[in-house]
Amino acid sequence: QVTGGISGNALRDAPHRRQAGSVEQGRGVSTMREVHVDAIASAISEMCQSAGVALTDDMLQALEKAYRDEQSPLGRHAIRILLDNARLATATGVPYCQDCGVAIVFARVGQDCHVVGGALSEAINEGVRCGFAAGYMRASMLQSPLDRRNTGDNTPAVIHYDVVPGDRLELAITLKGGGSENMSRQAMLKPADGVEGVKRFVVETVANAGPNACPPLVPGIGLGGTFDKSTYLAKKAIMRPIGEFNPDPAIAELEKELLVLCNETGVGPQGLGGMVTCLWTPIEVYPCHVTALPVAVNIQCHANRRREVIL
Repeated sequence: QVTGGISGNALRDAPHRRQAGSVEQGRGVSTMREVHVDAIASAISEMCQSAGVALTDDMLQALEKAYRDEQSPLGRHAIRILLDNARLATATGVPYCQDCGVAIVFARVGQDCHVVGGALSEAINEGVRCGFAAGYMRASMLQSPLDRRNTGDNTPAVIHYDVVPGDRLELAITLKGGGSENMSRQAMLKPADGVEGVKRFVVETVANAGPNACPPLVPGIGLGGTFDKSTYLAKKAIMRPIGEFNPDPAIAELEKELLVLCNETGVGPQGLGGMVTCLWTPIEVYPCHVTALPVAVNIQCHANRRREVIL
């Protein structure tokens, strides 16, 4: 099953998926399924190329709605250019944006899934390496933050692992541009700041981003956990399809309220002023310490390039 506009025929027909022998686990018997690293690298490569060129349907629909809703002539003109750019990128097969981004990978590994033929991380990086070369996409990753030497192939990817029940390997990627990433922020608020403090921080972050993050934006919001967990949650939030609200009704209401508040900043499309500064304000939540109220905002640009595949 492949989502995000990628053809999955090659993956489904690949010879690298097969049932392994049964493995005894306590009293029961569990079937361990194998996934070969070649299939993983192929999937990542294809997702990189597809995400770099074509926006997802939900993003296109959100931009089209923004064009209808926006009342500022300059704002409407900016959104029209973004939609024309999306059409041209898809038609010509060239990257949607010159900043082809850092490859962020979320890997949900089923505990009954066995990766064979090599290491999972190496396979993911091989996929990024091949995908960026085949898609003629700019390599942006540096070997060191200080000496600024480019690795030349956009590796290494930033990989987040999660071990889950089942025998499937689920891979999701986003190509994260530097302009939006640089405008992201995290804060360790006081519990007394409460929900009003959270709202202030989110809105201030969006307003301060201004035109630098290429609005209209999708600011992912991470609430709770610890310092590091909140930033992970914020990154994870931008992977949610537009319109898919948090299952907690109270958080869903906060998502709706924040969208209104962020759009009231007047930053507008491409920072030219207008009603549509954000397209969506998704929130991911995790329990936290009694003394803490961590909140992170991972700013995402209007492209929000992402793909998913299940192997």
